Amino acid sequence: MKNNPRFFFVGKGGGKLSRQFIWKLVRKLGAQIGLENYCTPHTFRHTFATHLLNNGADLRAIQLLLGHSDISTTQIYTKIALDNLKQIYAKHHPRA
Repeated sequence: MKNNPRFFFVGKGGGKLSRQFIWKLVRKLGAQIGLENYCTPHTFRHTFATHLLNNGADLRAIQLLLGHSDISTTQIYTKIALDNLKQIYAKHHPRA
């Protein structure tokens, strides 16, 4: 196998894996472990952003990590958990 630093994931021959191969692999593995929802590589991107936000990362920092030029795009990617929203309210609102 060739060592090719240009690719993060490489096939048996050292070349890059196709988008379609990775997409099918993620869907297959998701089904094997019993994920009920549709899972694709893009799901990881949404999950990454949501975990960052729910653990206190600034939305602007998440925007930069995802490479978005418009913060409204980043807001689509993030889903704040209701429990976290309640904690934020309790911590920062004077009448909470």
